[in-house]
This record gives sequence, structure tokens and C-alpha cells, in this order.
Amino acid sequence: MIPRTVILDPAASIHTPEWLFLSTGIRAVDHAVEDICSVNGQPISEGAAYHALLLLGKGLPGVKADLEDGDARLECQIGAWMSMVGSQTGVSKGASHGIGHVLGGTAGVPHGYTSCVMLPHVLRFNHPVNAEKQARVSEVLGHPGEPAADVVAGLTAGLGLPTRLRDVGVKPEQLDLIAENSMHDRWVHTNPRKIDGPAVIRTLLDAAW
Repeated sequence: MIPRTVILDPAASIHTPEWLFLSTGIRAVDHAVEDICSVNGQPISEGAAYHALLLLGKGLPGVKADLEDGDARLECQIGAWMSMVGSQTGVSKGASHGIGHVLGGTAGVPHGYTSCVMLPHVLRFNHPVNAEKQARVSEVLGHPGEPAADVVAGLTAGLGLPTRLRDVGVKPEQLDLIAENSMHDRWVHTNPRKIDGPAVIRTLLDAAW
């Protein structure tokens, strides 16, 4: 089940729909950001995540500007690969991932879009407990001193990707169920700032609506 060799070839991604390529890139950004901000990060994963953001922060706008830019596509591919080092080394994610899983299963939201919508709001929620780590995210994405939530939201919007739950097909009557189901996801319980019930999740969903 595990390949011995993985070939990252920009030409192989040329026919990937633009929305899918770019939103998958934001999913990789989400991996890297939540690794840097994790409650149990370690130097190898943080180093890989930092470099992943460096590549993705440059590569994704490059692909948006020129869909045939092979160098930018390769930066995205390598960045996405490096963003997985944390997952491979046992680093816990946070609520963006946890809520994202439920948005997919309950409301049919594509996995990349869940990160586009939820990551900025989770960063704002977590900022009181990990501001120093979030500052590293802003720095590597080229906006030192700015809130990481705003930097990530700006990157997403600049790629023409959706930024609100209403824009990805989530209905208001689904929010309570999504909030309840999210409490069953393990990553919600390793979020840097404690989430002690569905009401907290509902607050995040309302902000993202």
C-alpha cells in the first residue's frame, strides 16, 4: 500500500482544475500552520512546516498568476509534501482540521475548502494562547507583525477561493449538528486553546458563516 517512489512532476498537475489545485494548496498551508501552532510540535516538524509555508506562500500565487508556471507548481508540490512531515511524526493538529473533517462528512464540503474557510477563524480563537507561534506563520508568509489569521485569509482570498461557509454550500440549519459532531473528532481535543463543548464550535461556525 505504500509506494517506494513518489514523483513530483509539475506537468502532471496541469490538467488539475484550478480550484482543486489551489484549495489543496491551502489544505497544505493548514497542515503546516497547525503543525507550527501544535501543542506537541517538535523541531523536525516545525522546520519542515516553516519551509512548506515558504514554498506555498510563493508558489500558490505564482500558479494563480500563470497556470502554466511549472516552477511555481513544483514549489507547491514540494511544499505540500513537506507539510505532511508533522503528520508522519505524530504532531497533533487543531480545530481547523477537526471541524474540517465534519464539514466534509456532514455538509459535503471539499476538504481543501474547509481549510479556506475555517483556518483564519481558528487562528483568531487560538491567538490568546499561542501568539508567539502564530507570529512565525505571519513572518514566513511575508507579513511580519500582522495577525496570522489576516495573513492566511488574505492569501486565500487572493487565490479567488471561498472564505465563508455560506459560499461552500453549508446551510444554517446544519450548524448545530456540525458543532455537535465536531466534538467527536480527536483534533478538536488537541486544539491549542481548550474547546469544552459544541457551543464553542458553534461560535467559530457562526464567525465563518
